[in-house]
Amino acid sequence: MKSRQSAAGVAWLLAALYYSYQYALRSAPAVMIPQLAGAFGITSVAVASLAGVFYYGYGPFSLVAGAAIDRMGAKVVASLGALATAAGALLFVAGGEVSANLGRFLQGAGGAFAMVAAIYIATKNFPASRAATLTGLAQTFGMAGGSAGQFVVGPMIAAGIPWTGFWTGMAAAGVVLAVALFTVIPKQEAAPRSRAWIKSTAAAFWTVSKNPQSILSGLIGGLLFLPTNILAMTWGVSFLQSVYGFEYGEAVLRSATVPVGWIIGCPLLGWLSDRLGRRKPVMLGGAALLLACLAWTLYGHAGVLPPYVVGIAAGIGSGAAMIPYSVIKESNPPNLSGTATGWISFVIFTFSAVLGPVFGWIMQFVSRGGEAGAANYQTTFAPMLYGVALAIVLIFALKETGPAAHTSSAAATALEHA
Repeated sequence: MKSRQSAAGVAWLLAALYYSYQYALRSAPAVMIPQLAGAFGITSVAVASLAGVFYYGYGPFSLVAGAAIDRMGAKVVASLGALATAAGALLFVAGGEVSANLGRFLQGAGGAFAMVAAIYIATKNFPASRAATLTGLAQTFGMAGGSAGQFVVGPMIAAGIPWTGFWTGMAAAGVVLAVALFTVIPKQEAAPRSRAWIKSTAAAFWTVSKNPQSILSGLIGGLLFLPTNILAMTWGVSFLQSVYGFEYGEAVLRSATVPVGWIIGCPLLGWLSDRLGRRKPVMLGGAALLLACLAWTLYGHAGVLPPYVVGIAAGIGSGAAMIPYSVIKESNPPNLSGTATGWISFVIFTFSAVLGPVFGWIMQFVSRGGEAGAANYQTTFAPMLYGVALAIVLIFALKETGPAAHTSSAAATALEHA
């Protein structure tokens, strides 16, 4: 039993590294906007839209990932996903804007398999009482990659290293990762093959998607992810340069503190949720902290608070967006854990895919295509404040699914029959 869990632990760790890898690719364009604009002959707003194509792949392929892993296990599926991500990194530098868009789509499509694989391995091999902790730790790896995509890559670009070299190197790393995933992840018994597999897959999606808990979990996660996915990881550097007047290097450092906060907040809030045996109080606390930090970022003043505090605190609070992953798994049949994870990833990143260009269009409209100032950024991103506030309201409507809630329910039932 111990040897099996040890092997599963290594497999989970590698899947988490895969998640870190795709997150580095996801965040890297934010620190090379001028270079990409010059290389492709497009505006900075168009570069932000190009970066957002990642989510067009990530969203729908999250559904594919969940269903495929439930049916075939993580070994082959995750390995192919990593290869697709590597191919996307190579295509990003293979030609012009069209090739870059295709590459960005492939990066998202392949990257969608990483988190689903990590959660699937954890669900199949570890106790349910550790679910939120392992999910948070997986996201920690992701945000470590997201931070590296800015904190490490930014200075490299500033030092004159060609942006093409970064993407070529990451393509090679992806191939190595795919081979390692195929080698390390243990083969698990696949679901029985059936001619009616399309019908059974559709039935699984229907079971998950019609569950009100699934809908609420997806909406809450999507609203809490938006400030990180769009403001911090796409617009963060240019926002800090334009609004607060920071030099490029300092803007990169400050923007990268948000994923650093995730590195702290995801495992911390996951552990706290498992420790309390409850999901809702931790989500509420994290969402409230994120709301306060986002309001200060848009309307506060630089120099009042110590450097990096707001970014780290925002990342910690935004880490609550991972807890809905535990809620949706606890609200649906155990054999549909991959489908449930894929479904919530689809909803969360469809938010980013759909709303990312919307924020870009708003910015272009309010700035009249010119240099954006503080008022333009406030007008563009104020809706994010309302979105986080809405998430807080929806958390109250969510049914508690943590272990403590089951214990209380069982005790109440026992008292009724006593």
